Amino acid sequence: MHRSRVSTLLIDVPRESRDDAVSFWAAALGVEASPVPDEEQFTSLPHAVPGLVTALQAVDDQPRYHLDFETDDVEAETRRFVGLGAVEVSRWLDCRTLRVPGGQLVCVIPVHSDPEEFRAHAHVWP
Repeated sequence: MHRSRVSTLLIDVPRESRDDAVSFWAAALGVEASPVPDEEQFTSLPHAVPGLVTALQAVDDQPRYHLDFETDDVEAETRRFVGLGAVEVSRWLDCRTLRVPGGQLVCVIPVHSDPEEFRAHAHVWP
């Protein structure tokens, strides 16, 4: 048994477009952007989407949106998604990136939210 939930909406932008994208999204969403300490590729857009961490991520790839699923068992959640038709495409630290049917990317990440919030909102999987 493990638990998971959608925790994060990431706006992926090409690295060279980051500054303009940060300015746009902060103004469009009415929030103040802030760098994420020790993770220079991320810029936080706090409170932009209630209930979700929202951030801009500078990538060496194409622009897109992707969701992070936080879980108390990354391996089990990855297996669950693969069983649903996803394909693992990469790993970074303890995170897994998968391409799901339809072509979107999702990441499976360890729990990073407040433990009480995670327990209150996560779905329990057999």
